[in-house]
Amino acid sequence: MKKKFESFRDFYPFYLSQHTNQTCRRLHFFGTLFGLVVFIYALISFKFSFIFLSFFIGYFFAWVGHFFFEKNKPATFTYPFYSYLGDWVMFRDVLFGKIKF
Repeated sequence: MKKKFESFRDFYPFYLSQHTNQTCRRLHFFGTLFGLVVFIYALISFKFSFIFLSFFIGYFFAWVGHFFFEKNKPATFTYPFYSYLGDWVMFRDVLFGKIKF
């Protein structure tokens, strides 16, 4: 039976435990960064179809990191909302040096 997380505060340590591989974390970071750039471009240029592309980019980089480097199942499949939020919190933590890049 899988643990049921009642809050993001409880989930985030688990999320980090699924991202111990440095290459996986870097792929997450760059996927989130590139996805954000494409998302902003979509809004500025009114090319709203690119919004889907921005999510695809982010998840593609992250899943490559999980399947080929971390060798685990992405938390997205079990905890989609918490996992998405975790991506952004980890991105921030890497950006500000709280988590090693």
